[in-house]
Amino acid sequence: MQRLGQQARAAATVVASADAGQKNAALLKIAAVLDASRAQIHQANQKDLENGRQNGLNDAMLDRLALTSDRVDNMIEGLKQVAALPDPVGNISDLHYVPSGIQIGKMRVPLGVIGIIYESRPNVTVEAASLCLKSGNATILRGGSEAIHSNQAIARCIREGLESTGLPVDAVQVLEITDREAVGELITMPEFVDVIVPRGGKGLIERISRDARVTVIKHLDGICHVYIDDRADPDKAERIAVNAKTHRYGTCNTMETLLVHKDIAGGVLPVLANAYAEKGVELRGCPRTRSIIPSAIEATEEDWSTEYLAPVLSIKVVDRMEDAITHINHYGSHHTDAIVTEDFSRARKFLREVDSSSVMVNASTRFADGFEYGLGAEIGISTDKIHARGPVGLEGLTSEKYVVLGDGHVRQ
Repeated sequence: MQRLGQQARAAATVVASADAGQKNAALLKIAAVLDASRAQIHQANQKDLENGRQNGLNDAMLDRLALTSDRVDNMIEGLKQVAALPDPVGNISDLHYVPSGIQIGKMRVPLGVIGIIYESRPNVTVEAASLCLKSGNATILRGGSEAIHSNQAIARCIREGLESTGLPVDAVQVLEITDREAVGELITMPEFVDVIVPRGGKGLIERISRDARVTVIKHLDGICHVYIDDRADPDKAERIAVNAKTHRYGTCNTMETLLVHKDIAGGVLPVLANAYAEKGVELRGCPRTRSIIPSAIEATEEDWSTEYLAPVLSIKVVDRMEDAITHINHYGSHHTDAIVTEDFSRARKFLREVDSSSVMVNASTRFADGFEYGLGAEIGISTDKIHARGPVGLEGLTSEKYVVLGDGHVRQ
């Protein structure tokens, strides 16, 4: 790990000074190599899926692990989108004169070396590599043992893309070892690693947050809510609430709790209950919910603060929007929350008062994603309030330094 850290630090110096054209050429070459290597990637992914089934991985984990043709397409499209994005490195903003006559501004600069620790989803390898490369950073990627074959197949494509465009292959290093000791070393090497981004289960992120000696960008849970206001369009409410829960179950932006205003609950909940039943979703509700949906199981206090990552949904009927906001801010994880309403003033109040990294009006929580936000991809989602918040794209992987322009000025 020390050797990998030294290699990454040396590569970071080169990548930080690379121009946008060279970085974009590498990204597009990686995309081309991925496209040409679909058969090898699929073969490697099938090995991981088969091993996962034998090792008892649940359906949600297997879904995250699978590299379908569409997901490979998305990886390639993500690389192209990142290549097309403006390069933030070197941009100077807020340049202004001060009374002394000097000009002061802020310049975007890379963070340096970024360590990324993730589980299951091998497409993260491409997303993380592309964003780190475009933002002028080197990266060390440590995927989970369940995706080792997929990650190494992707890593070969990345190395070929870097080599062919003259950038150091050590700018993106995908660890071939998956034991916990490697993680322990990676998060305690501040001399070589500047930032750690953990993407995985709550246990992994809690451990890294506790033990790291390096700055961590993270989110612990994705306890996302949709609140259906009494001034909501019922058709919009149904589409959004069904999509937010059933589009995919194993993602951090999937709705886990549905909140419904008491004056509209009697009309929308039976329709939603039928829709969820068709999808096999287990419903857990408060007493008022169960009086409308008798098949719902009684919700416990623990349910309101649980990220299921499964076809299970908690439902609560509330008296007013303010109660929904209070519930979200108390039980939520500050990830993504949405309101369905046709009342502009209520929408504005919800946007202002819900303390989450993404807050939405009349849209599914499933949109909380770097690709959907036009970032090309994301390195993760941050629910922290310092530096980056929400989906972390290129700008979130840079910092700022002050620049001062003078013409022989001296301080009096």
